[in-house]
Amino acid sequence: MRIQSFLKQSPVFQISHSARRIDALLNRILRDEEVTFFEALILAAIFFEKKGGIKPSELAETFQTTRGNVSHCISSLEAKGLVRRRIDPEDARAFQLTLQPAGRKRAARVVGILDQMQGRFEQACGTGDLEAMLRQVSVVESLWTGMAQSAAGTGRFLLPERS
Repeated sequence: MRIQSFLKQSPVFQISHSARRIDALLNRILRDEEVTFFEALILAAIFFEKKGGIKPSELAETFQTTRGNVSHCISSLEAKGLVRRRIDPEDARAFQLTLQPAGRKRAARVVGILDQMQGRFEQACGTGDLEAMLRQVSVVESLWTGMAQSAAGTGRFLLPERS
């Protein structure tokens, strides 16, 4: 197709493509644990917080996603017998999340997998190069944020000035 040369040079397409591919690969890595990558992150977050000290709204804010996405994920983890929601005794409008015994075991294994992955990244790339790559991704995200903000309400955007 004619668009292929454009796609190979497009940071927008390449990052989007990589994100989808990485998400699929992470889910394959976690398949034996019977959780998705997002479910693994939720388990890890609950695992590291004090008992009963995390709310779905805090997870949504931390993972920069919607409360609906978090709620859907929590429902899946509940159905698997890994997580339990209970009404917050200090605020009846909110829930607190706790790990069930099976969830605690699964969370510990998932944290180990995520830690091993981090170790491999650091070994393969070096911590300095990995940190530089993360800074560059942040720059790209910031550029896209600026373009999206300038497009708000106008339907078009202006590219930021190069410095």
